[in-house]
Amino acid sequence: MDVADIPGVPDWLPDYLRADGIESLYPPQAEAVTAGVTEGENLVASVPTASGKTLVAELAMLSHVGEGSGTALYIVPLRALASEKAAEFEAFESYGVDVGVSTGNYESSGEWLSDSDIVVATSEKVDSLVRNDAAWIDDLSCVVTDEVHLVDDGERGPTLEVTLAKLRQLNPGLQTVALSATIGNADELADWLDAELVDSEWRPIELRKGVHYGQALHLEDGSQQELRVHDGESETAAVVRDTLADDGSTLVFVNSRRNAEAAARRLATTTRDALDEEERTRLAEVAADIRDVSDTETSEDLADAVADGAAFHHAGLAADHRSLVEDAFRDRLIKTVCATPTLAAGVNTPSRRVVVRDWRRYDGSTGGMAPLSVLEVHQMMGRAGRPGLDPYGEAVLLANNHDELDELFERYVWADPEPVRSKLAAEPALRTHLLATVASGFASSRGGLLEFLERTLYAAQTAERDRLEGVTDDVLTYLERNEFLTREAQSASERSSDGDQLQATGLGHTVSRLYLDPMSAAEIIDGLRDADDRPSALGLYHLVARTPDMYELYLRSGDDEEYTMLAYEREEDFLGAMLSEFEEGRFEDWLAALKTARLLEDWASEIEEDEITDRYGVGPGDIRGKVETAQWLLGAAESLAGELGLDCVPAIREARTRVEHGVRAELVDLAGVRGVGRKRARRLYDAGIRTRADLREADKAVVLGALRGREKTAENVLENAGRQDPSMDGIDPADVAGVEDTAAGSDAAEGPAGTADSEDQSSLGDF
Repeated sequence: MDVADIPGVPDWLPDYLRADGIESLYPPQAEAVTAGVTEGENLVASVPTASGKTLVAELAMLSHVGEGSGTALYIVPLRALASEKAAEFEAFESYGVDVGVSTGNYESSGEWLSDSDIVVATSEKVDSLVRNDAAWIDDLSCVVTDEVHLVDDGERGPTLEVTLAKLRQLNPGLQTVALSATIGNADELADWLDAELVDSEWRPIELRKGVHYGQALHLEDGSQQELRVHDGESETAAVVRDTLADDGSTLVFVNSRRNAEAAARRLATTTRDALDEEERTRLAEVAADIRDVSDTETSEDLADAVADGAAFHHAGLAADHRSLVEDAFRDRLIKTVCATPTLAAGVNTPSRRVVVRDWRRYDGSTGGMAPLSVLEVHQMMGRAGRPGLDPYGEAVLLANNHDELDELFERYVWADPEPVRSKLAAEPALRTHLLATVASGFASSRGGLLEFLERTLYAAQTAERDRLEGVTDDVLTYLERNEFLTREAQSASERSSDGDQLQATGLGHTVSRLYLDPMSAAEIIDGLRDADDRPSALGLYHLVARTPDMYELYLRSGDDEEYTMLAYEREEDFLGAMLSEFEEGRFEDWLAALKTARLLEDWASEIEEDEITDRYGVGPGDIRGKVETAQWLLGAAESLAGELGLDCVPAIREARTRVEHGVRAELVDLAGVRGVGRKRARRLYDAGIRTRADLREADKAVVLGALRGREKTAENVLENAGRQDPSMDGIDPADVAGVEDTAAGSDAAEGPAGTADSEDQSSLGDF
């Protein structure tokens, strides 16, 4: 289909597409247009990676923008993917299309987004917007959900599922477009969403799947090609070397962060010999940028690998680390990236070859290694082949023996992806979503609640209504017992009938608005009621660390004894009774929360980032994730304490501010000035400037000296502190004891992973 023949889109779009090199649509895109995607029809598109799903979404959204009929919403699973997609859509702004992106601050209604034509947001953010009664949600005319197969994910799937059900109930005429990788039951998703289905295997370039064994690559069509492994060389290194000989890049998927880092170090010895002088120079610049992100061993190891043309990629990296790696890989500077499976979840990093080195990973539910799903492996394989750059893509699994060669063909190469299944009926998911459904007015009775649940994928996929009703009643009992909602029946004998009227209490509304798991709220409330007026920072950090909303650090070998001793030393700090050592499983979880709290306390005590990463065996991204989650949970604790009329609000606020900025108590006021951060605050404090009020009156020469002679930084800090005359023109920096000169120091690590000057986007962290 020629782009000029696309109906229902703005007049400028065909010329825009031609300027981007698109004269005609790919077959799946043409099928979507024929199915009515630009004319308001619901659509499920189940097509392979790199087959043009994003353009299908753009056609749908722009058809509404062109009509001026309302706002289009694009839902993504990851914050990183939200930024990437928003950057793509911002190309339309020169045509008068306003694009907004929102991923954090779950207490906000995001009213500033009401003027946007296209809004990009994570499913959690959209859910929070509905809970906070964002008025512009009622004006939605189109919603696109990317990676909709993630409804199968036990953590995030229920939120996406319930959010789509709510949006469709709020907006009966809403066009719903769902984009998915190839899955086994796309027809079920289409039935659930009352949608047309485009189910295609077409790709713009050929994808060859196979297994390497011995000295050859065995392909799915039965052919073989020689790919020799040299003496002392791993299979992975052999594939990377062979790909480099054809001027290609390689993505290597492994099953853990440690393996990703180790593999990148080893493969750097393979990639460095393939670099020319220009590439070495440019990679040295990227490596320097990586070192500037944070002063940690992880940052140093990554920079060393990148300088040699290799990299690792996992959730323990800072966001800026990941962005630098992705950009350099797309620019073909980095030749190989060793990644954990999260990279396959949507971020645009295609390569000539993909190697799935590890097809098993640790499964905590079984206590051992378990095979990855076919869908996960196919998602990884789909990253092979860069349209316009590669003549083909190859996806390779590695076999250790002939039996495994046969197994991998049967299990993954020739297999169809599994059907996706709703995970909504699990009690933890229903706890959160049932309270929110009542609090936001979607249901006011037990019968109404069950009627709403009939709109979900779970109801469409199962005939087990008794199970759903049973779990629902258990959750309602829990919510009522914890005073989050009230249930009233016409008589005691009708208590469990459909006539029960449901109403969220004031506390329940607060919990829903704060986006808390009700069990987290109950834990926090119980702890705060047990607290005195000035609970310690450690006590508060431990309280939020033991909630279901905080991912605790693992206990390593020897940690049990260390943290048990710490628990007895700091027993007076804890909010609520200390658990007994004889409650083995629960006590270990309690100690894991203590380890997490101690990390937060160290950060809020100005311990250096590299020392924290070494002490706890984490990466800079992990610190950022724990800090952001603690900020959010302590903010929620502050709101709950206010709702309950407790006297500990100031102590909670101080603990939250300390962990936000990574400072001791005396720096709280200074660190709160935008642009200051933990290290600058300490230097200003040591120079005798103790508060923001002091900043407004301080000798400019002293301020400039404390800020290492950085005039622009000093001007911004003074302006943000409210100084009337922030200019540093003609000011020479004073000598300030302990402060290095401009050339000698760096402010790179002002916040976790160098984020002190970035806008706060507190959230639950990355998927």
